[in-house]
Amino acid sequence: MDRERGEAYIDEEGFIQIIKEDSESPRNLFLVCEVNDKIVGFSRCEGRSLKRVAHKVEFGVCVLQEFWGYGIGKNLLKESIRWADDNDIKKITLNVLQANERAIMLYKNNGFEVEGVLKRDKLLSDGRYYDTVVMGRFHL
Repeated sequence: MDRERGEAYIDEEGFIQIIKEDSESPRNLFLVCEVNDKIVGFSRCEGRSLKRVAHKVEFGVCVLQEFWGYGIGKNLLKESIRWADDNDIKKITLNVLQANERAIMLYKNNGFEVEGVLKRDKLLSDGRYYDTVVMGRFHL
């Protein structure tokens, strides 16, 4: 995520509104993963209606750290890819910190390619700057 703990907090009503709007848009997808009635992960594909970019969506995912390693992010990604392919979306893009090697490998294993690197793009709470890897998956 591109925010520190507590930044741009989305409450339950906010999530409900995003999910409602995404449900009404043929270019958006919002998925959640629940464990014991608690949302522990979600992903979103967001598209645009402008003709020049209507063929693509931007993917983002978030999983609570205590639930890492259970395949939640992987499954959210696979479902998003399936949805994109089924809906004639040609390209999925995403951004990931270069230090997140596990995520980069997951994306590569699912057909994504590195399209570029944004140098010193993110300043994290540890006071260090990190590069962002821009990745994309194109489906014919």
